[in-house]
Amino acid sequence: MLPREVNPGRRRPAHHAGHPKRGCISKKNGKTSPLGPVSALNLTPDTRIAGILAPLFALRSRRDLGVGDVGCLRELVDWAADTGFRLVQLLPINETGADNSPYMAVSSAAIEPSTLDITPERVPGLTPEALEEMLAKVNLKQLRTGPAAYSVVKALKLKLLELAFDNFSTTDLSRNTRRARAFRTWVAEQAAWIEGYGLFRVLMDENSVNERWDLWPEEQRTHAAAQGWLARQRGGERKRLDRRVRFYKWVQWVAFNQWEEAKVHAEERGVWLMGDVPFGVSYYSSDVFSEPDLFDLTWSGGAPPEPAFRDEPFVAKWGQNWGVPLYRWDRHRETGFRWWRQRVHLTREIFHLFRIDHILGFYRIFAFPWRPQENAEYLPLSPAQAQARTAGRLPRFLPHDDATEHNRELNRREGEEYLRALLREIGEYRLIGEDLGTVPPYVRPSLTSLGIAGFKIPIWEPKWDGWLIDGADYQRLSLATYATHDHEPLRGWWERRYRAAVSAEPGKAEAWDQMVKLTAFAHMHMPKPEPWSDALHRALLTGLFRGNSWIAVCMITDYFGSDQRFNVPGAVAESNWSERLPYTIEKWREEPELLELAAAVKGILRETGRV
Repeated sequence: MLPREVNPGRRRPAHHAGHPKRGCISKKNGKTSPLGPVSALNLTPDTRIAGILAPLFALRSRRDLGVGDVGCLRELVDWAADTGFRLVQLLPINETGADNSPYMAVSSAAIEPSTLDITPERVPGLTPEALEEMLAKVNLKQLRTGPAAYSVVKALKLKLLELAFDNFSTTDLSRNTRRARAFRTWVAEQAAWIEGYGLFRVLMDENSVNERWDLWPEEQRTHAAAQGWLARQRGGERKRLDRRVRFYKWVQWVAFNQWEEAKVHAEERGVWLMGDVPFGVSYYSSDVFSEPDLFDLTWSGGAPPEPAFRDEPFVAKWGQNWGVPLYRWDRHRETGFRWWRQRVHLTREIFHLFRIDHILGFYRIFAFPWRPQENAEYLPLSPAQAQARTAGRLPRFLPHDDATEHNRELNRREGEEYLRALLREIGEYRLIGEDLGTVPPYVRPSLTSLGIAGFKIPIWEPKWDGWLIDGADYQRLSLATYATHDHEPLRGWWERRYRAAVSAEPGKAEAWDQMVKLTAFAHMHMPKPEPWSDALHRALLTGLFRGNSWIAVCMITDYFGSDQRFNVPGAVAESNWSERLPYTIEKWREEPELLELAAAVKGILRETGRV
């Protein structure tokens, strides 16, 4: 049981009981999982399962409003259950800022409003007439095709939520109805984070929806100053601001209810939902604004240079500068890790388990003495020139590097202390650690000792002789996948190497060697380079699911065998975080070739013992 100040409260959704839900297949038609509903008791590595990873924004439905939402998630869960997948993995769902990156949210707790299913059945106070009138003003056909048009979609959904809140205020809040009391109770239970978030979100609106608090007027630039500014407002202006704060709290109440109901639906279909918690938080977040003493703003967290991202000049030279502040672990320790415990507790409210992106950061993190906005200035500089501008500091691991046994032991011990605090909050086998990149030798044994499954990406798991470790030899407490959202899809990886292998380029031999090793991992014999094909695709999927890992996850693009990509690390491009899949989920159940693929994959899952 959490202390009162971090207790997110009830676990049962507080409204809409009994309403029909989009994408939900009711028990009346007998459409439940053949394996039965999931249970918290059987989520253990004893049973090997298969999962599908899909960015929510990329999903399409015939009824969506331009971006994937909770309604799409329900449809995905139903499809996954029917196809044999027992797990659906998503990217972070926290409220995003101007760049729309799910890994750079404006709050570690608040849910992104555009993920909401905006229908009268799902949003209290929204009338069919108001929805119809608002949708008549936009080009829905255009919104539902092409990439996510976030500026339009976010504005549209926020306006619909405002209309619903106006109605809710009149019909419920003013009369103190059961729903109004449920809302007020929830807000009181969430006070530890939602008070700071509500003020921060209103200040964003007051500053042209800009989360960069360091550019706000001086009287709003810190939490203490902003509280004083708010206290000085009088009359109608104060009422307007208070109502706006209440609106954003209400949106979060609606959001948590929708997501908790989606979790219940997944359980009924025999599917677990897996969330994603980034190690860092945005510099421009309500967390940093409200509790700056928990963060070290003088360093910017990231990752060291890696061969996988050598196509980006800055990343190849200096590494990835994510711009996230570092944690002041001494202050977190003093509070009993309250902030982190609250963060993972809220995540467990709506997901059965979750991965921590860059779990290596708990042990040590690569840090930059400059902000990402300055990357271009530092790209051409030598280390000595960079030091001249940073008072002698260069990018390095903090709090300690791994150069000595003493430092490695300090990093291991401190990392385990922080992770144990999280595990005490969420329970056994609920945390998956993304342990990719430059991994010190003590991390994976440490994660195993804590009962945390790490990642296995076949092409990065070589044996001593250079061949890839067979999936059958992976430890059970692990998650195997060919790619994450940051990596090139399997088909793109293969086709790039095929073009090199059949060319006269210098990299021909290396490309062919990599192709041979991957096909050997899948127990295939390929005497000469072959282009991508359905047979190759299915053989590679079989190779992944055949392994011993507890969870084997297929990226949605790897399931379809497409080369579509959702993010290129280090690149500033409109396509990042906005690409959507070409078909609606309804089409997955109608198109003959997609039905045939689903049947083939289900057969593979049966054959490999994951159904």
